[in-house]
Amino acid sequence: MAYDIKLADRLREYLAEIPDIEIEEKEMFGVLNFMVNGKTCVCAGGENLMLRFDPKPQEELAEKSGYETMFMKGKEYKGYCYINPDGFKSNKDFKYFIDICLAYNKVLKASKR
Repeated sequence: MAYDIKLADRLREYLAEIPDIEIEEKEMFGVLNFMVNGKTCVCAGGENLMLRFDPKPQEELAEKSGYETMFMKGKEYKGYCYINPDGFKSNKDFKYFIDICLAYNKVLKASKR
């Protein structure tokens, strides 16, 4: 699955405005992974956003427009989801989803390389 260039540019523009973060982009598994401070934060995959977030409010997030559950090996993958384009048409909704990822990113520890 190739990622949408316009979506990737939208992510780049938004993240570039956030002070005091280090952003690295990695193409992997068909998505463009935006790593913030050495940790996966948000990805562009096809036309969808792939979010990494605190799994505690997952049920609440699942009620949002555009939410799609992420499954891996047949099981729901907690703390990750897809948001289809209907869910982030407005800048307000786009910002909401990215800010959720950024908030969780602050409390995560980077994995050892």
